[in-house]
Amino acid sequence: MGEAKMDIKLKKCTTPKARISFPHVFRAHAIEEGAEAKYSVTLLFSKQTDLKDVKRAAINAVKEKYGDDYQKKLPKNFKWPWRDGDEKEDLEGYAEHIFVYASSKKRPGLVDNQLQPILDEEQFYAGCYGRATLISFTYDKAGNKGVSFSLQNLQKLGDGKAFSGRRKAEDDFEAAEDQSELDGSENPNNYASDNMDF
Repeated sequence: MGEAKMDIKLKKCTTPKARISFPHVFRAHAIEEGAEAKYSVTLLFSKQTDLKDVKRAAINAVKEKYGDDYQKKLPKNFKWPWRDGDEKEDLEGYAEHIFVYASSKKRPGLVDNQLQPILDEEQFYAGCYGRATLISFTYDKAGNKGVSFSLQNLQKLGDGKAFSGRRKAEDDFEAAEDQSELDGSENPNNYASDNMDF
C-alpha cells in the first residue's frame, strides 16, 4: 500500500509555456461516441522545455499510490502522462514536442495574460500559446494503470499560427499516376446529362 493521503499542493503544478492543441474549454466534448463529455486540452512542449514541476506532480501522485519505492512496484504497462509528439507527427505542431493531455468534468477558468477572463471562443484556439494549472492523479481502469492530470485553469500567453485541425494531405493519400487518360475522366461523354438524379 502507498503512503497516507498527500497534500493536494504536492500533486499540483503550473506548466511552462505550451502550444495549445485540441482545446475544448468552452463546452464539454466526448473523445468518442459513448464516452463521458469533458473539458480538455492538449499541451505541446518543446523537447527543450524543463518539465520538472509537471513530472514532480505526477511522481508525487504515484508515490501516494505505491509508496516511495514506487519504481519497484509499477506494473509494466504503467502509463505516464507525457508522450513523444514524434509518434503523432502527422498532427500539425506535434513533431519535436512532448505532449500532455488534461481533462476535467468541470469547466476550467480561462484568463488572458492580464488576468482578464476570456469569453470569446475565437481568442483561445489551437495554435495559440498558454499555460495551465494541473493536479495529478493515478488511475486503474479496465486494466489500464497510470497517472494523468486533471485540468484546473488556463491562461493564454500569446497568439500563434492557428492549427488547421486537419491531417496533412500527403498523409491521407499515396502517390498515384495521372489517371485522367486511363479512366476517361476528361471525356464529357462519360458524364450524364444535366438532369442528374443523385
